[in-house]
Amino acid sequence: MPLKQYRPTTSGRRLASADARLDITKQEPEKSLIVRLQPRSGRNNQGRITVRHRGGGAKRLYRLVDFKQQRYDVPATVQAIEYDPYRSARIALIQYADGVKSYILAPDSLAPGATVSSARGATEAKIGNRMPLEFIPPGIPLHNIELTPGGGGVLARGAGLAAELLGVEGEYAQLKLPSGEIRQVAKACAASLGTLSNPDHRLIRWGKAGRVRHRGIRPTVKGKNMNPVDHPHGGGEGHSPIGQRRGPMTVYGKKARGVLGRRRNKWSNKFIIKPRKG
Repeated sequence: MPLKQYRPTTSGRRLASADARLDITKQEPEKSLIVRLQPRSGRNNQGRITVRHRGGGAKRLYRLVDFKQQRYDVPATVQAIEYDPYRSARIALIQYADGVKSYILAPDSLAPGATVSSARGATEAKIGNRMPLEFIPPGIPLHNIELTPGGGGVLARGAGLAAELLGVEGEYAQLKLPSGEIRQVAKACAASLGTLSNPDHRLIRWGKAGRVRHRGIRPTVKGKNMNPVDHPHGGGEGHSPIGQRRGPMTVYGKKARGVLGRRRNKWSNKFIIKPRKG
């Protein structure tokens, strides 16, 4: 969707842009499909920060999105395309033939009035339909892909993302993920067809710190600007160097550069055919 450009009335508005939301057809969420989550602000049950740079933000209601879509062979009609504050892509409100309503991730070009369905076997290969990988023709963009059969989609769920099915061989399907990684996934895993909506989300320029705070993101500063008690790089007079012969370190005292970001013996490494940085 196109972005909304602001006039440069202030320094914060200059060069800033926002989501125009022209594709949204319903403003208020479905009351039966929302819950209020307790804000955690990145803290555990002892009140200690376990995830940094989180807190504050505007109040939000969580939409209960169905990532499994296990109502098989029951056609559903798209009622509306809605905004979800917890994700970058749009969500679609669908109503099944038996009257049950649900939220799903909305692929691009899905519009109210369209019909979608989920099946255990082969079904029509059109945008919004869901079926196991073994029945999907190669080359079709996919989203909301499962890693374990029946476990619900976990791959390719962000705005404008899609994975590509390269082929099926034996018990596994080969997928090219949005990161460029090529990996094997069990062919019994389900996936939805199409590229996800709102591809222009990555082009938004927030313009000022306040808009980022509204999203619940707190500021980030360099370690060298902190005190010694807060970071291994902290302390010193003025803008001092980090003073570490061992090289840059994380806030937890581990090496920050030149180390592998993924464990060598991770159980799922055997399913990766080509790593994303390969």
